[in-house]
Amino acid sequence: MLEDTANAARLLRITESSVLAADGLRQGGFLRLRVYGESMLPALWPGDEVEIESCSLENLRPGEIVLAMRDNRFFLHRLVTTSTSNGFLLCGDSMPAPDPPFPAEALLGHLVARASRGLRIFALGPGFGAKCSRALGWLLCHFSLARRLALKLHNFAKRSSLNRSAFEVRRAEVGRGQNPAEFGT
Repeated sequence: MLEDTANAARLLRITESSVLAADGLRQGGFLRLRVYGESMLPALWPGDEVEIESCSLENLRPGEIVLAMRDNRFFLHRLVTTSTSNGFLLCGDSMPAPDPPFPAEALLGHLVARASRGLRIFALGPGFGAKCSRALGWLLCHFSLARRLALKLHNFAKRSSLNRSAFEVRRAEVGRGQNPAEFGT
C-alpha cells in the first residue's frame, strides 16, 4: 500500500513538471530534456540530452524531430506529415507505425541540439540522415537481438567516452603542474 502511494506521488510530480515545462515552451522558451525511451533509436539514445525550442507547425518540415504532448506525456518523435485534418502525425524511428494523430495545439517545439556520449550514427534533421535512421530503426524495431546489441554497443561507447574524458581531464591537470598522484594515476 505504501509503495502504491509513493508511485502515485511520483506520477503526480512528473505530470505537474511536464505541464509546467509545456507551458514554458508554449510561451516561447527553450527546454532541455533527457531521453529515456528507445522509440527514436538510432537517432536518439537513452541518456541523450536534447534541447527543444518552441515553434509553430507551419515552420516545420517532415523529417524533423519534434516534441508533442498527449495525456500529460511527452512524445519526442519524427514529424511524418502536417497535412492531417486533425493536426499532425509523428512516428518514432524504431516504431512499427505512426502515433495516432496529434491536434495542432499538442505541438510544443522542435529539437535544436543534442548532447550525447556514445554512438552517433545519423544526422537529426530531415533528409537523407532521417531516411537512414528510419531504415535502421525498422531493423531495431523488428529484431530484438539487433536492438539489444545496439544498446550494449552504445553503453560500451558511452562508458569509453566517459573514461576517455576523465583521462583527458587528468592529463590536462597534470600538464598545468598538478601532481599526478592526486588523481590516482
